[in-house]
This record gives sequence, C-alpha cells and structure tokens, in this order.
Amino acid sequence: MIKFNLSNFTIDASKHDEPARRTITGTALPYDTFATVADGTRVSFAPGSLPTTGRMPKLFMYHDSTQPVGLVTERVDTAEGMMFTAKISNTRAGDEALVLASDGVLDSVSVGVNPTDFKYDDNGDMIVMAAEWVELSLVPTPAFSGATISQVAASAPDEEAEEDEEVPTETEKETPMEIQAAAEVVIPTSPIFAQPKREFAMPSAAEMLAAMHIGGDTWVNVNEAWKQATRRQQTAIQAAAGDVLTGDTPGLLNQNVLGTLFQDLNFVRPVVSAFGAKAMPATPSKTFIRPTITTHTSAAEQTTELTAVSATTMVIASNVVTKKTVAGQVTLSVQDIDFTDPAALQLVLNDLAGEVLIKTDDIAADALVAGKTASGSTWTVTADNPSSLISALYDAAREITEDSNYFPTHLCVSPDVWEKLGSQLDSSKRPILGYTTNGVLGQNAIGRVGGLGYNQMDVMGLSLVVDNNFASGTMLVVYAPGFEIFESGPSLMTFDDASKMGKTFSLHQYFATFVAKSSFIQGIVIA
Repeated sequence: MIKFNLSNFTIDASKHDEPARRTITGTALPYDTFATVADGTRVSFAPGSLPTTGRMPKLFMYHDSTQPVGLVTERVDTAEGMMFTAKISNTRAGDEALVLASDGVLDSVSVGVNPTDFKYDDNGDMIVMAAEWVELSLVPTPAFSGATISQVAASAPDEEAEEDEEVPTETEKETPMEIQAAAEVVIPTSPIFAQPKREFAMPSAAEMLAAMHIGGDTWVNVNEAWKQATRRQQTAIQAAAGDVLTGDTPGLLNQNVLGTLFQDLNFVRPVVSAFGAKAMPATPSKTFIRPTITTHTSAAEQTTELTAVSATTMVIASNVVTKKTVAGQVTLSVQDIDFTDPAALQLVLNDLAGEVLIKTDDIAADALVAGKTASGSTWTVTADNPSSLISALYDAAREITEDSNYFPTHLCVSPDVWEKLGSQLDSSKRPILGYTTNGVLGQNAIGRVGGLGYNQMDVMGLSLVVDNNFASGTMLVVYAPGFEIFESGPSLMTFDDASKMGKTFSLHQYFATFVAKSSFIQGIVIA
C-alpha cells in the first residue's frame, strides 16, 4: 500500500448551497504530481487513476484502522485531481474529528491505495495508472503550501435562518462550483502515520523527519504547522531547561535561516525494509515462543508387502525470542522552544526518531550476520573476470537449495562489497551487473541512487541490500523467510521537570529478530 500526504484545493460553492450534516469536503489527490514515498521511490498518479465507483473508502484518523471516523460518500474526478465528500459518523471519535477539522488542527487528508496498474518512466519514477482506493485519513500536515480542507459542516443549517434566506433563482441554483487550485505547489511528503492522543497538535517526529529530507517549502510548511499549534496551546509547554540549551544551537537564535538544517545521516533501514517487519506479539512478557521443525516426518518405498513402512516422529523446537527495547531521550529548554526558528523541538525530535530507526536496523544487520552459515564459497575479485563471482553466488545458492528446495531471494552486502560488485567488468570492459535492461550503464549508475534506489542493480536476480551497518567485507546470500523481524510502533513520552523548568521527550520501541534456519543465510568470503 502506498500512503502519502496530499493537498486540498479550495472549493467555493454558491452561497445558497445547503451544507450537509457532519461532512467534510476537499481534494483527496492531485494528479500528475510526484511524491517521494517511504522507500525513496518517486510516485505520481495519472488522471483517472482513482475509481469513482465501487466500494466507498473508509475515513480514518492518522491512517490508523483502529480509529475509523466515517465514510467517503462522494467522489468527483476532475482534470486536476480527485475531489471528495466524506460523512463523519455520529460517534465520540467522529465528534473529535469534526472539532479538530473545524479548528484547523487536522486540515488535510492522505489517501491509502493499492496500485493495480503502473509503469516506470525513464528516470525510474513510478506512475500509477489505476489503483484500489482503500481509505482516506485526516492528518495534520498538508503537502502543498496553504492547502486546507475546503469545507467542514458540523450540523444542519438553522431552520429560522433558512426561512429568512432569499430563495435563489434557477440560474443561481445551476451555477457550478468553482474549483481553485492552490497557487503554490510543492512535492508531497512520504507516508506519515501520526500517533493518536499526542499532547500537542503538531506534526509527529516521523512527519518532521520526512519533511526535512524533502526540504524547501515542504519543510517550511511543517515548521509553520508546529508554530501555529504551539501558539494555540501555549500552556502545553510551560518551560524547560536542561540537556539542550540555547548555547547548543547558536546558529538558530534570532537569525534568518535561509535553508533547511544540513542532515549528514540518511535515516533508512535497508535490512528491515528488505525483509519486512512483523507486528510484535502482544505477550505480557519480555519473551515469546517461535516454533520451528527440527526433525521432519519421513517417507520411503516399502520393501515388500506387509513390511513396516518408514516412520519418523516430528520434533518441534520451542525457540525463545527476547524483545529488545530501543530508546532515546532529550530534554529541551524553553529558550530553545521559544527563540529558535526552525524550532529546536522539531530538529531534535527528527534526529531522535532517526537514531531509533538506525539502531533497530543495526540490530537486524548484526543478527543476520550472526545467524549465517559459512558456505565455503570465496569471491576472488579479479579485474575483467567475473567468473569467480558467479561461481561463489551459485555455490551459496546451491547450499540453500540442496537443504530445502528453496532458492535464495536477497544478496546482503556492506558498502565496500557493493563497490566491488558495481565495478566488476567483463573481458570487454563492460559492467556485468544491470546493463542488460536500460543500456550499458542503465542501472549501474551511482548518481541516480537515492533512498534505497541502489537495489535496482540486478545481481543474478537477487534483490540487493546495501547497509553500512554490515562490517566491511560482508556478503550474504539469503532466502528471506529464514530471517524474521518483529517490532512495535514507536511511542513518544513526555515528562516535566518543574524544578529545572525542563521537559524531557523520550522515544522508544520494542524490537526482536529470529533466525528460523541458519542454512538459509550463506556467507561468502571476499578475497
């Protein structure tokens, strides 16, 4: 499923149009506009790619299916994008959604879709031609400058007001709605999932992280959203002092900042993204059991009639998996919160969330290496001769297949091994990887690598995973189901320290890995 924040265009209806009860109206998706999603892929939707018939999308809060608040009741496809009207359910959660939308706290929407027809352009960007529209979510941060939900109708019109209102003429009734697109358009953010019941009506750490990477107007908009929320809730942060002082951010005090904060770390998780993470089991303990088969049953040809047939008892092991806690915290001063622009709180939480991401990926990478089996294969890197590489890859693949009848799916390497793979040439000085589809250097290009784009390099049909959390010289051929990752969602906690005028922010999540079968992870030695 692809999820990313979207704009709402202004809809100026006739002044005599009767507002619907408990509805919101806006634009769900602008067409022909590229957005960068979580894995680094740029995505655009072609006109008409979202359906106007079939099952209506459900309306959620923050892309959280446990927080449904209504249903999309009308879909209007225009040349600019998909417009919508959604009815808010008459529930407590629905009431809260209406209030937040009316107050401008949740002033934008984000779609959740499953692409069913798509293609890639010459730049490797994805263009969705058709998609299943699953849900629409209320979110706090718009992706386009100045974009808001166009209309919120919390109740039916006053009856007395209706009686006094001048009856519109037939001409007025037939006047169509005017659709005005926002004047300034910027690239949408990556998929954002806000945490429910946050203390502040502000962008989440993940939203700020994504906006910072995109930069430009997107970062300016997210920063402005936080400042507006802070002004509405000045009493939420009374004061602070402590770990992060104004002296720690001198370049941000009372100065005009002409660009985004320079970021020297890319907060991506190559191993976790490649293998996927399952939901952490909700066991009321620090461990849980993951069963595996250690001895299978057996079958054999019966030697003669009425003789005993093969009989082997299956043995199942109860493997104990331990949950790890990955956490970090920081304390902010009131001066850094009030006197900095961009606000220090946004910058610090960005970095904290990113460090948690990197640490969980580091844990996964270490566990993958620790669980490997030595294949006995060696890649002797030889200029203009890839025969040793091909031999080593097939030898490792054979080890997996002979043991299970499964074939490998991934090739996990450290950056130095990635360099050797990309620079390996054949006898005619041509790169052996990735040149068969888009020209000699089609996919074997350094400059076009962004996010996790390196995995477009085709290595004997294996999905490439390059991770700087691997030690130098790491090369693993892996069948993915043999390695499992479990994680909970991140949780942000806040603590006040009145004696120091401080406020501490703590971010944590639970993380675990499990090697189901070590022979599914074959290590290759680089020589």
